[in-house]
Amino acid sequence: MRDLSAGPGRVLVFVYGVFAVAATGRSLVQLGTAADRAPVAYSLSLLAAVIYLVATTCLLLGGPRAWWIAVAAVSVELAGVALVGVLSYVVTDWFPDKTVWSHFGQGYAFLPLVLPFAGLAWLRATRPGSHPAAG
Repeated sequence: MRDLSAGPGRVLVFVYGVFAVAATGRSLVQLGTAADRAPVAYSLSLLAAVIYLVATTCLLLGGPRAWWIAVAAVSVELAGVALVGVLSYVVTDWFPDKTVWSHFGQGYAFLPLVLPFAGLAWLRATRPGSHPAAG
């Protein structure tokens, strides 16, 4: 198995780390100052932050267990950004403000939509038992 945080994994760790910090900060401020305005949206944003933290940690730690947890976290992330993306267009009252996953991450240049695909591709390339191609 290749190191999860080596090569392109370093970029993923950095991006996941940035999203972890940004989503945590934004959701805590939103929940702390205006939780009654959009409790569902802000709570889902905090959930996104936790998922980003788990993914970042697992990508840094490496190893088979961390790999499996990262796969689960990034899969939940993909489902979350898809579900919240749809809900933010359908149930607009729940999303009066932008959150990390609302409108498929539009407020973040759609990176929240692209990130789980990149994460899953990297995790597939580094899955336990995989070997680098003979060169």
